[in-house]
Amino acid sequence: MARVLIGTCSWTDPTLIESGRFYPPECKTAEARLRYYAHHFPLVEVDSSYYGLPNERNAALWAERTPGGFVFDVKAFSLFTHHPTPLSALPRDVREGLPRAASREKRLYLRDVPPESVAELWQRFRSALLPLRSAGKLGAILLQFPPWFTISRERRAYLEAARAELEGWPVAVEFRGGGWLDERNRDETFDLLRRTDSAFVCVDEPQGFRSSAPPVTAVTAELALVRFHGRNAAAWERPGQTAAQRFDHWYGEDELVEWVPRIQGVAQQAAEVHLLMNTNYQDQGVVNAHRLATLLGGQTALELE
Repeated sequence: MARVLIGTCSWTDPTLIESGRFYPPECKTAEARLRYYAHHFPLVEVDSSYYGLPNERNAALWAERTPGGFVFDVKAFSLFTHHPTPLSALPRDVREGLPRAASREKRLYLRDVPPESVAELWQRFRSALLPLRSAGKLGAILLQFPPWFTISRERRAYLEAARAELEGWPVAVEFRGGGWLDERNRDETFDLLRRTDSAFVCVDEPQGFRSSAPPVTAVTAELALVRFHGRNAAAWERPGQTAAQRFDHWYGEDELVEWVPRIQGVAQQAAEVHLLMNTNYQDQGVVNAHRLATLLGGQTALELE
């Protein structure tokens, strides 16, 4: 029997709060909103950790404000997954230790930061999440790689190195294109994830783009994840889109029904399955999550075999 948890990829999205269609008027504080969310869902993804290093105080508050059994999946800091990272997102002392050329840039890549500074950032990232880990509420650390992180010997080595930085921590890996899931590479990719005890993230998203990943399923660790990004093909790679616009999609029952046998198949191989709605415009995420829960038996936390 696999434990299956359903949730969304944000509980703090401004459009969700402003819509007034999920949080009641009395939920005016961060604490009240998290407690309310955790009353309805057993799982959430932390997105803010992608934009800046998390801090230990917030992690402790998240653990304190949620009931036993609640789980947080945490997205890795952008620099760790080869995304461009604003210089301002780095701690001041790390910025001051950068080479002069890097310190003049507005955005940095991993290659621009000295190895000792990268090691320090990893250490701070891990330290900040210790309260969640100690409370048994850390589901996984999500490494979401961009389309330009293409499959190669060097990139495979980096994935192993990133996993080594998180030795003993639960890790999940999502690819956005890059050839990792092409038919000729798929088995090799899954073998790499199994060898490093990293959970493969299955996705539902628009197809036919450079950044598209096929909706294949695989279980490469005790944990398995499915992230639902919507099917808004018109906005998927359109420049200048906000996250809310890019993932703006109401899932129809026919689209979610396709995933029921796939989820059941994953549940037969994994110990725990996380199903996360990344359609965060207004109350789309919570509505889509409840629609999926209805198709799976009506609960946001259930067991499947």
